[in-house]
Amino acid sequence: MSSHSVKQPNSDMCFVCGRNNPVGLYMHFHDNGQDEVISEYTVAKRYQSYPGIVHGGILASMLDEVVGRVAMIGDHHHFMVSVKLQVLYRHPVPVETPLTIRGRIIRLRGRLGKAQGEIILPDGTIACEAAITLADVPASMLSKTNHALLDWRVDQ
Repeated sequence: MSSHSVKQPNSDMCFVCGRNNPVGLYMHFHDNGQDEVISEYTVAKRYQSYPGIVHGGILASMLDEVVGRVAMIGDHHHFMVSVKLQVLYRHPVPVETPLTIRGRIIRLRGRLGKAQGEIILPDGTIACEAAITLADVPASMLSKTNHALLDWRVDQ
């Protein structure tokens, strides 16, 4: 992953990235220091809908996480939330298949941003696409966050 060399932090109980969530995905993310976040991931069969096919809600969660993390490039404490997430499901995504999940900055300006993401099958086919509008987490909400419970850190 030479072009994606900056490992991003994980939290404790996040569904997508939490290292201790008993039902979580346990995904890890790297960024290129400029405009892109990526994860290489294989979805377990316990997250299927139709037999052998990843549930669309899981795919949306993966896309929401990867595109939301573009705001953290260069500042792992710049938290943004999704305001609008549009997902286009182009092809079924089989379980137990290595995937590339990628998010890219379109625009980050002021407290708002736009990003796009995609889930890519091993043959290069784009199975899902997402467009997202992001907003900074309100300072009042951040001031009430128990950072010890978040346990936000880069694991080695």
